[in-house]
Amino acid sequence: MKHLMSGNEATARGVYEAGIKICSAYPGTPSTEILENLPQYKDDVYCEWAPNEKVATEVAYGASIAGSRSFCTMKMVGLNVAADPLFTAGYMGVGGAFIVVTADDPSCHSSQNEQDNRHYARAAKIAMVEPSDAQECKDFVALACEVSELFDTPVLYRTTTRVCHSKGLVEFGERREHTHAPYARNVRKFVCTPAHAYANHPIVEERLKKLEEYGCTRALENGLNRLEMGDGKVGVVTSSIAYEYAREVFPEGTSFLKLGLTFPLPMDLIRDFASKVEKLYVIEELEPFMEDQIKAAGIPCVGKELTGPLYELNTQLLRERVLGQKADFRTVDVTPAKRPPALCPGCPHRGFFYTLSRNKNYVVTGDIGCYTLGCAEPLNCMDSVVCMGAGFSAGMGIAKSFEKEGVTGKVVFGVVGDSTFFHSGMTGAAEIVYNKGRMIPCVLDNRITGMTGHQDNPGTGYTLQGDPTALLSVEKILTALGFAPVLTVDPQDLKAMKAAVDQAVSALDAGQQPAIVTRRPCLLIKRDKFRKGMCHVNADKCRGCRSCLRVGCPAISMENAKAVIDRTQCVGCTVCAQVCPFDAIEKEEN
Repeated sequence: MKHLMSGNEATARGVYEAGIKICSAYPGTPSTEILENLPQYKDDVYCEWAPNEKVATEVAYGASIAGSRSFCTMKMVGLNVAADPLFTAGYMGVGGAFIVVTADDPSCHSSQNEQDNRHYARAAKIAMVEPSDAQECKDFVALACEVSELFDTPVLYRTTTRVCHSKGLVEFGERREHTHAPYARNVRKFVCTPAHAYANHPIVEERLKKLEEYGCTRALENGLNRLEMGDGKVGVVTSSIAYEYAREVFPEGTSFLKLGLTFPLPMDLIRDFASKVEKLYVIEELEPFMEDQIKAAGIPCVGKELTGPLYELNTQLLRERVLGQKADFRTVDVTPAKRPPALCPGCPHRGFFYTLSRNKNYVVTGDIGCYTLGCAEPLNCMDSVVCMGAGFSAGMGIAKSFEKEGVTGKVVFGVVGDSTFFHSGMTGAAEIVYNKGRMIPCVLDNRITGMTGHQDNPGTGYTLQGDPTALLSVEKILTALGFAPVLTVDPQDLKAMKAAVDQAVSALDAGQQPAIVTRRPCLLIKRDKFRKGMCHVNADKCRGCRSCLRVGCPAISMENAKAVIDRTQCVGCTVCAQVCPFDAIEKEEN
């Protein structure tokens, strides 16, 4: 029997079948659903949400040192956070297989950059495996474990948004239990002092040579690499989702060398393949990762000069850019409605950003999460967003710059969410206290990891496997770090929100180190508990002043110069009613 599965669902199945026992991750689109699909196997596989990607990598690597097969996942920018342990693990090697998923995001569907993480495998000198469809997502996990243990190396398991989220038919296998020798202390291998690292480097280089040989031989036998010979006129070297596009676009008779083991590249295999075709193309997304290496080896080929280094590929683009076949589009004279992203109706963050937006002397340094949308009109309440944790740290830099440059009258508010606070906000908070930052850190606590689809975190009281656990208090942590006063407020109570902001600013001016915690659960997970009636507009009272539009709620619009509220979207948060100067918005009680 075959099952229709996304790449992420299939990868989770592959973890189970490969006998992996320990899995850790921090949620990040497009990788999140891998770990979300593992609790169904919790009798055999331990899985957890870690506070951040570095911790997830270290937990998984520790399990590998102990001898278990282990696995961790993250989106591509998460690997920047996890790079420290990954590079060192590359020098030390593994106990049980150690697989690290990096889910890249060509075209920036849900990411702040378009980095190509294949370069990490080369920089860390570790093996890299790339599946191209859902079946391979499952099958290649076991093959990656084989490579990891055979060559004593971590394996970077690289997917992309299309591989993660596209669905295909997947044939299941049985779980193959992995047994390992009893744990034995190995200081020479797993204590990475400079002397040990110095001695390990030649071993790593020799390992790469053996991996390249494996790619030319055994990887062809087990299906990691695949040779599909045609008539010899055109040959294509490709991998990942680009293989699926190329297979559909190039004409019948084209020869393909599809690579699943993409670092180190099997250069002898590529050279032999190139000698059998008249013209060689390299089709890959983003950087010319394979193409540059192939050209450096003296093998003539064409690729990025045709396909370009930006964004996702697709079949239409390949036909146009490689084959010169323009798409025959039919022009439709319709202007689609603009639907810019916005905070959801009833989002607890709206009241916070509305309050800060009323004072143009407030500088708001944001972070990665739902609340990033505070930057959008009409709230327009965010000055920077860099990466997770930078809401505090970048804010500190701006505050120090204002001090040195003599800028007065500005107040910096650093913003992170609850999950981000545990991910990388606590160190930024320590930085503010330690170096006496004239800024106000704000934790927007909606009781869940909202942006990636409601995953638990250390502040929710539950584990990934659904077990009750310790609920870490943001306020107690901030207090322990030295913040005072620490003000907790319901952000949908605009009077209380403004009072908290004013009190924090006054405390800052008085030489104190205040912090703000806004707390109200995300309405998408707490709708029944907190939805107590909807709002409606009393048309007789409405003056058409548009004040209610300034809160940026998608449920509010204007018709015939009067405000109206869409009853299918309203959740009764009353933020719009609180800003209406004419009391024209009224609450309907259930």
